Amino acid sequence: MPTHLNRRRFIAAGSAAAAMPLVSRSAFAQAWPSRQIRMICSYPAGGQTDLLARAFGEYISKQVGQTVVVENKAGASGSIGAAEVARAAPDGHTILCSISTTYVMNRAMMKNPGYDMDKDLTLVSVIPGAGLLLVAHPKLGIKNLDDFVAFARRTGKVNFGTYSAGSAPHMTINELNKQYGLIIEPIHYRGEAPMWTGLAEGTLDVAMGSYTAAQTVLQGDRGVVFAVHTKKVDAIPHIKTLPEQGATSKFFTVSGFSGWAVPKATPQPIVDRLSELCVAANNDPKVKEVLATFVLEPAIGFKESNALYQRELPVWMEAAQSLGLPPA
Repeated sequence: MPTHLNRRRFIAAGSAAAAMPLVSRSAFAQAWPSRQIRMICSYPAGGQTDLLARAFGEYISKQVGQTVVVENKAGASGSIGAAEVARAAPDGHTILCSISTTYVMNRAMMKNPGYDMDKDLTLVSVIPGAGLLLVAHPKLGIKNLDDFVAFARRTGKVNFGTYSAGSAPHMTINELNKQYGLIIEPIHYRGEAPMWTGLAEGTLDVAMGSYTAAQTVLQGDRGVVFAVHTKKVDAIPHIKTLPEQGATSKFFTVSGFSGWAVPKATPQPIVDRLSELCVAANNDPKVKEVLATFVLEPAIGFKESNALYQRELPVWMEAAQSLGLPPA
């Protein structure tokens, strides 16, 4: 049967499910899943997104009695995996696991990422982002944001590492430049590991990334944390956020997120069931371990996730557009 006919039938099924009485809709959700579930992780194996996908996928598998297979489809800031899920049958058997770069930033940074977040995908559950660390090379003597601004003004140039173009660190650089009249140079790496290596080796003056990945330089006294982006990190509560140190951009009020999405026409009872499973997974020992490893908050439900998305979307978009970069 042609693919477009299958899709029409699934869309019709989703519309019919929405109109069903409560009991019938519950039965509809209970019939899912009827076969193996594919969880497409749009970032490489071994990273934070991949480990979240595998921990939550294992929990979901145990609860529904079907295998959840995690497939890594990395590339183009997550758009390759997202586009594949967007084209999949909307029946709950193909799920995307990705981050806010994929869900939010690609719409500003790419002319044609291969999917439309609002038209092609539905957020199921998200994990609010953790505080990102700003870390300086020890030789610079930077202890706080004022020290950093003074250093940047004195030298006229700062080599500031990010883990990708269009990332939160990239936008942080732009916002600090605007507020303080600085000329901070973004140095984009392909991921956090090589970025932190660059800081350790002295190629970078400053880098910004996750608490867990930053341990490669912090534990060897090759980096000094002088601020966190938005949220305080429990392990280093004495380090103040950028707003607490005087940074005023609205971008320093958003956290970003990781999470799961399904094709847009997926029936709401299945979306709700998946959301319930993601939230319930917070109590699973393996999930708890991964969340703790990356200093992440628990997953939140469907309504809360979409409220967070709608609240943060305009701030992310405004910050992205202010970069002045044309879509690739």
